[in-house]
Amino acid sequence: MSDDEKKFRSKLYTKTGDKGTSALYNGERRPKNDTFFHSLGSIDELSACIGVALEYCIIDKNGLEPYLERIVGVMLDIGACIATPLDNSQEKYINKTKLDDRKYVETLERWIDTIDSQLPPLKFFIIPCNVGLASSHLHVARAVCRRAEREIVGLIKFSLVPEVVGIFINRLSDFLFAAARFAAMKSGKDEAYWTSKGVAFDDI
Repeated sequence: MSDDEKKFRSKLYTKTGDKGTSALYNGERRPKNDTFFHSLGSIDELSACIGVALEYCIIDKNGLEPYLERIVGVMLDIGACIATPLDNSQEKYINKTKLDDRKYVETLERWIDTIDSQLPPLKFFIIPCNVGLASSHLHVARAVCRRAEREIVGLIKFSLVPEVVGIFINRLSDFLFAAARFAAMKSGKDEAYWTSKGVAFDDI
């Protein structure tokens, strides 16, 4: 590495978080266990889960790859928006991280309708097992997405994060559910349906 490269290359470690705080996009420092960072952590985890699911979809060539690739990119936009509290961020930061109020949500709804139209009608709860690796990881992503939503709704309630973020995450969980069913179908896996007390738990 040249001297110029060493000069301009940033280090992976900054040591600024060694005392248990981290900075939001607007520069405000908060404890790492603050509600904002719980939400941001779940968004980060969700993005990673979708990334793993994407790898299995690529292997299966099930047609979900373009959707998931775009979603992973959008998750950074969602994180930036959450990291810019509406109550104390300068207008320039809010404008830079602002989401199109309907664009992302309407796109997800269109994708859901496209995928769901190719699936058999859903009449029972699905047991998310024996459905293939792509589908299984999409179900994991869906569960993480629901947790992210539970953490974000409190921030929205107090007008700290735009409502569209919560709507998008809610719709994303629906998309991931439809995608998980689609991936199972493309893998040739039959869905297992839950029926109340329909499994003999001790019959092994």
